[in-house]
Amino acid sequence: MQVLLIEDDASLAQGLIRSLRHERFTVNHLSLGRQAINSIKTTPPDMVILDLGLPDMDGTLVLAEIRKLDPALPVLVLTARSSIDDRVSGLDAGADDYLAKPFDITELLARLRVFERRLSSQQHAALQIGGVALDNKTLQLQVDGQQVELSRREFMLLKILMENAGRVQTRDSLESKLYSWGEEVASNAIEVHVHHLRKKLPEGFIKTIRGVGYQITTK
Repeated sequence: MQVLLIEDDASLAQGLIRSLRHERFTVNHLSLGRQAINSIKTTPPDMVILDLGLPDMDGTLVLAEIRKLDPALPVLVLTARSSIDDRVSGLDAGADDYLAKPFDITELLARLRVFERRLSSQQHAALQIGGVALDNKTLQLQVDGQQVELSRREFMLLKILMENAGRVQTRDSLESKLYSWGEEVASNAIEVHVHHLRKKLPEGFIKTIRGVGYQITTK
């Protein structure tokens, strides 16, 4: 899952990034509301963590713009405004959840897992094509009934391809979903992940569309 973190406190942001990446999330970070809105327009994330106290514009205005772009995008609001009225205002403005600072990181992660489960249920908790079954809830792969071990990025890559079966996924689009901005990525990283996946999957399950990217067909 790709998370966009909109937070201007650098030390808090770095701590959140470390914790989220440890929990298998891909995280991109911005500190300004206008930057975040433009980013969501061009590269929508799976979910957003939004601080209301941003330096360039009020977070509630950012939230309103996000809702215009995508009414269903899960947004968790972080704020030092902790009164009941503030919480109600945040939720009424379109937040899916609200967490007052200071907060415990385990609680934030638990709330994001709720978002993740909701998204997985919307996109089918279990993906199955032929003898290949991927369970989004348990993060397990079975091939012809046998459990197969995957690395975090192998799982994420296979999930993207299976959710988009029948549609070609370009190398660039896969990189943007698997890696955070600024993260060092080898030029052949996607090819290496696909190579390892193919060793664990039926022959021909992942097809190379030469010069474009990769595809899984449902036939």
